[in-house]
Amino acid sequence: MLDIRFIRENRDLVKQAIRNRALQIDVDAVIGIDDARRKALSEFEELSASRNRANDEISALLKAKKDAKAKISSMKDISRRISDLQQQIKERETELNRMLISIPNVPHPSLPVGDAACNKLVRSWGEPKKFNFKPLDHIELCQNLDIVDFNRATKITGSNFILFKGWGAKLERALINFMLDLHTGKHGYTEVFPPFLVNRASMLGTGQLPKLEEDMYKLKDDDLFLIPTAEVPVTNIFRDEIIDEEKLPVYYTAYTACFRREAGSYGKDTKGLIRVHEFDKVEMVKFVKPEDSYDELEKLVGNAEEVLRILGLPYRVVMLSTQDISFSASKCYDLEAYTPGADKWLEVSSCSNFEAFQARRANIKIRRKESKKVEFLHTLNGSGIALARTVVAILENYQQEDGSVLIPETLQPYLNGQKRITRQ
Repeated sequence: MLDIRFIRENRDLVKQAIRNRALQIDVDAVIGIDDARRKALSEFEELSASRNRANDEISALLKAKKDAKAKISSMKDISRRISDLQQQIKERETELNRMLISIPNVPHPSLPVGDAACNKLVRSWGEPKKFNFKPLDHIELCQNLDIVDFNRATKITGSNFILFKGWGAKLERALINFMLDLHTGKHGYTEVFPPFLVNRASMLGTGQLPKLEEDMYKLKDDDLFLIPTAEVPVTNIFRDEIIDEEKLPVYYTAYTACFRREAGSYGKDTKGLIRVHEFDKVEMVKFVKPEDSYDELEKLVGNAEEVLRILGLPYRVVMLSTQDISFSASKCYDLEAYTPGADKWLEVSSCSNFEAFQARRANIKIRRKESKKVEFLHTLNGSGIALARTVVAILENYQQEDGSVLIPETLQPYLNGQKRITRQ
């Protein structure tokens, strides 16, 4: 959430940021509501001070056994006005907060302005693999190797859910363990295992609500949501808390299942494992000092890249444009892995700096060591990395002419030394 003072002092900047996102939000109306709130608050404070003085005068009159009826009568009108003002202030603060939580973060000035077509290629690693045979896509490979049962997953739950089996299930588990070991053992993250259900305050804190509520799975009898990403519960670990400066940065990593209804996305890559309603992901979340957050973003991207390099998957890093970044992000990089069977680049990680946007919504602060000043810290998160698209990339890049799939060397210790997936 943006600070209303920041919006007032940077009205033109905020308006331009909203235009760059191709959104229509009446910033002047937001400031107008705040003006009305401030005016009512000023009058309330003046009348409250007047009432306090009058109370002292009435006490003095009564103590001196003098007539205080006129003063008491005049105070009744002031008290009624104060009560009216309290109601006005409450209503305007509610309206102001409703408007503020609907305003997105300001994109960093380094971002290209425009839609997804304006996304900027930052760098790439590896060369797309060339085959001396026609490569299969992951759906054919999964069916031929009998490692994913798409039909029974649909029977059990519905379309766009996954039933891994045999080596498919083992590969998924191996990837999760490998990534958690890498991030905790080499990159300095502390592993946590958070709840997969969160309350409304948590979803508001990270910015999924109110904008994306229709894309979320919500429980019928409780105001709880299945998490769309581990970012939500992990970021909210410190909601309404103050962290001492010397304890920062804090790095957390977590495996969770992720649940997304993807409302309105039907027909867009809905076959196979590319766009599903439930998927596994290893997430990285950072809590950092504001002055360090953009250096921390580059390190975060590097942590995600190392996963892909170790797996030997060609990838590219893309800086997202102003219209393609998420509601809460100020800057975001996507990592896309190449899949030769489909001849596509698939997003397998998004790494974002939210600056103080989430921290303000979730009330997460830092206490400076020397000055003892308390301010909002910065939060970041990145996929480290997401499944099942990484499984897609492995299957299509490591497939062999005989229909088998080689297992990346780094995963073999997690699979009892198995080197190849064949149909059982």
